[in-house]
Amino acid sequence: MNPTMDQPRPHAALGTDPIRTISRDDLRAKLDRGDDVRLIMALNRWAYNAKHIPGSLHFDTPDELYAAVKPDDEVVVYCSHVDCLSSVALYRDLVRRGYTNVRRYAGGLLDWEDAGLPLEGEFVEA
Repeated sequence: MNPTMDQPRPHAALGTDPIRTISRDDLRAKLDRGDDVRLIMALNRWAYNAKHIPGSLHFDTPDELYAAVKPDDEVVVYCSHVDCLSSVALYRDLVRRGYTNVRRYAGGLLDWEDAGLPLEGEFVEA
């Protein structure tokens, strides 16, 4: 497997520093164990309401996020797929603001759904 498959394409990386990532299996294990991780969906409210990974948080404004998530919290950000830049932008902003334990689940919603893992939301088939 290409070791950079979880990194955004260079022209879309929104910076040059590598992005710390987490695999689907590692994220699932953390969620299954009930680890204290802030899983943040970096898409808009409509997308969150439609479909998200169980346990995900969503914030309508940056101020809401920064009030609820502390700089030393374990944070995982995700959006729809590896080339979606919403999670890249949120990751970069959190790191720039001094958050020390941030990772990106690069595969996002599509990778999670393709693996047949549970989802929540208005557009999830029962």
